[in-house]
Amino acid sequence: MKRRIQWAVALLILVLVVGGVVRALSARKAQQQALVAASAAKDLGVIELAATDVLRAQVRDVVQGLAVSGSLKAVNSAVIKARVAGELQGLTVREGDFVKAGQVIARIEAGEYASRVRQAREQAESARAQVDVAQRQYDNNKALVDQGFISKTALDTSLANLNAAQSTYKAAVAATEVAGKSLDDTVLKTPIAGQVSQRLAQPGERVGVDSKIVEVVDLSRLEMEATLSAADAMAVRAGQSAELQIEGSLQTIKARVVRINPSALAGSRSVLVYLSIDNAGGDALPLRQGLFAQGTLGTASARLLSVPVSAVRTDKPTPYVQTVENGKLVQRAVTLGVRGMAGSEAVVAIQGLADNTPVIRGEIGSLREGSLVRFTPMTAARASAAASAPAP
Repeated sequence: MKRRIQWAVALLILVLVVGGVVRALSARKAQQQALVAASAAKDLGVIELAATDVLRAQVRDVVQGLAVSGSLKAVNSAVIKARVAGELQGLTVREGDFVKAGQVIARIEAGEYASRVRQAREQAESARAQVDVAQRQYDNNKALVDQGFISKTALDTSLANLNAAQSTYKAAVAATEVAGKSLDDTVLKTPIAGQVSQRLAQPGERVGVDSKIVEVVDLSRLEMEATLSAADAMAVRAGQSAELQIEGSLQTIKARVVRINPSALAGSRSVLVYLSIDNAGGDALPLRQGLFAQGTLGTASARLLSVPVSAVRTDKPTPYVQTVENGKLVQRAVTLGVRGMAGSEAVVAIQGLADNTPVIRGEIGSLREGSLVRFTPMTAARASAAASAPAP
């Protein structure tokens, strides 16, 4: 009897121990489940987005083209050089000054050249006097020959002297014109209207023939020289348009292909293409010679369902975009097509989305799939700013 009581007590103690262990394990499991649920609730919390953080997948006119780049160059430019040697005088224009066509910008000291003109004129007058003497002698000899007083040989001699005197006179007149041209060349004029881009000499400096004095550029017409491969150049035609972005500016400008070089460059076999840029009304975006420009030359156009290139995410093996469906964030795999330009924005054609699907901008960063999305109400100031912003 006593032995049975001992076994019963031991069994009771074992049951109590097992029950305590089971209750402890259950409590621990419930605590872990609560932590997992709290972590999931935290991970799938509500994400607040502004209306400007979302764009739409839309059917756009996508312009396909070639990437081009190069420096801007004025179509009309002139380097004014000294045509005669001498001391430079009266140069007052500086870089940035506007000049008109035919405007006098400087002079070369003209004292020596004026003296040469006078010298040439005096020599011409002397030669003219010799012509008169030879002419009278010839007339007299001709009359004497007609009367038989002298031989025909004397008349021929006087005719030769007359011809020589006339030639000397003509040479003296030509020398006078050359001296006058040198005197005129002491006045330096600009052949085109534009702005002074360089002043290469200073007043009082003695300059030689062909010394550069001033460079003038006409910024109303600019060109960009783009280098294309032989394969790319096959699709380029005169008249095609391009969207260019100038270094240091977010604005874009339009350009047009005006010429294509008929010869490829030796060695590289590249082809030069010249794009014209109209800068006549360039107050909004002042362009300058030498600025670097890059952009896209449109060679074809098509209407395609597309999104901005920045909205496509490539941190997974398959490209995808983040969309908002039924208030939740969803990742949709897409198939990429051709790239191009829609206005001034780089876009890519896609498959796998419906038209007008909301897509989160790429600048937002990667968000967890399944998170709830809530759009923050816009204040009046933000709504006004968003309304004035260009549409994507």
